[in-house]
Amino acid sequence: MTATDTTTAAMTADQAAWFAQTFERLAGNVSQAILGKSHVVRLAFTCLLSNGHLLLEDFPGTGKTSLARAMAATVQSSHSRIQFTPDLLPSDVTGVTIYDQDSRTFEFHKGPIFASVVLADEINRASPKTQSALLEVMDEGRVTVDGIPHEVGRPFIVLATQNPIEQAGTYRLPEAQLDRFLMRTSLGYPDEAATVEILAGAAVRDRTASLTPIITGSAVVEMADVAATVYVDPAVLTYVSQIAAATRRAPEIALGVSVRGALALVRCAKTWAASQGRHYVIPDDVKKLVEPVLAHRMVLDAEAEFEGGDAATSLARILSEVNPPAQRAGV
Repeated sequence: MTATDTTTAAMTADQAAWFAQTFERLAGNVSQAILGKSHVVRLAFTCLLSNGHLLLEDFPGTGKTSLARAMAATVQSSHSRIQFTPDLLPSDVTGVTIYDQDSRTFEFHKGPIFASVVLADEINRASPKTQSALLEVMDEGRVTVDGIPHEVGRPFIVLATQNPIEQAGTYRLPEAQLDRFLMRTSLGYPDEAATVEILAGAAVRDRTASLTPIITGSAVVEMADVAATVYVDPAVLTYVSQIAAATRRAPEIALGVSVRGALALVRCAKTWAASQGRHYVIPDDVKKLVEPVLAHRMVLDAEAEFEGGDAATSLARILSEVNPPAQRAGV
């Protein structure tokens, strides 16, 4: 089936079933290349279908780049890869205006950011000036060059990777840019069974090369529009608000979750609910997504960091203290 009138009507049970079936096909296709990481794959597609961007932070050799390439291969649309280096310029990302002597006009030559799936590899190796070139396009879906805006279109997702252990010569992403990423997650090392299967296929250098597209870019846009119509009860919205407020009151957190972060959690919860075949959000959807959506938006104070604390631990404590709604609002 296809979705109709998704901008005004709430998601129906039939649309939820169609969404869940298509979502499983997408995740299953990528899981052929990324073995033993089905949860992370589902998070990545939740991010894509929530019109957001994903930051993959993990050790070398865990499959960060492969995940991005597998997603690009699964969606039949344009994709590009930008290898971030210290000498990369903003125009190398966004594009540049060049004077054409034959036509005597200035022509805009698009950069690699003009693709549906953009892999920003080792983003923290570029200078802050180049990193900032991504701020507008990630937030507003357009690039402004010489005062002229250029839309990148939909679907559009930036899959950025960074290595947390090699910090020499890197530039830490500022909080303002971290906030542009809808989620941050990591793949981690595969379990023993997945590792053995990977080793058995050592002759295959690139598992993503054999993947075939499952849906078109226009179908991704349709799914994202459908996901936005999932119903969220006021009681669940209050629950999200209470979680965000608790992060701002926590003594070990210097910077809590903003309203933008709370909105991001609601958007992701809608998509996650639809991927489960439901046309409504339940508190468990919120709980599953709290860490990947909110942890990177928080800043711990110096004392808490010195004592080994982290955002994930603080969020786990907050979830244990903030009671989820037991019934719908007004019931």
